Amino acid sequence: MNLRPHRREDPEVNLTSLIDVVFLLLLFFMLSTTFDRQSEISIDLPKAAKQTPVEQKEAITLSIDAAGEFYVNGQHVVNTQVESVKRALRAVLGEQKEPPLILSADAKTPHQAVITAMDAARQVGLVHISIATQDAAEGAR
Repeated sequence: MNLRPHRREDPEVNLTSLIDVVFLLLLFFMLSTTFDRQSEISIDLPKAAKQTPVEQKEAITLSIDAAGEFYVNGQHVVNTQVESVKRALRAVLGEQKEPPLILSADAKTPHQAVITAMDAARQVGLVHISIATQDAAEGAR
């Protein structure tokens, strides 16, 4: 008979795979928070310096409000279709040859409305287009 007590081996826990998993989770969370910040696009719109406007009595003003409605020299255009804007511009244009067009759009105007206005002006033959802006000093107040 063997009366010597058997030596029990202490159970061994292999922590290598657990450390690898924790490291991968840490790496995943670090990268996903970085991607979250990169997916946000911050747009800082430019300001324009104030310039003394040149007096031009024959200039046509095409205004667009925040809802995307068009106004040619203060007169409301029936709808927002390109053909309606072209008809209104032709009516105001009359016999003038290449008068300047001042495009004045609200800051919250949909981009498509501005493109529609510029396209209608191009189709009518207006090539001298100015975009009205605010003075940078006035916008900062």
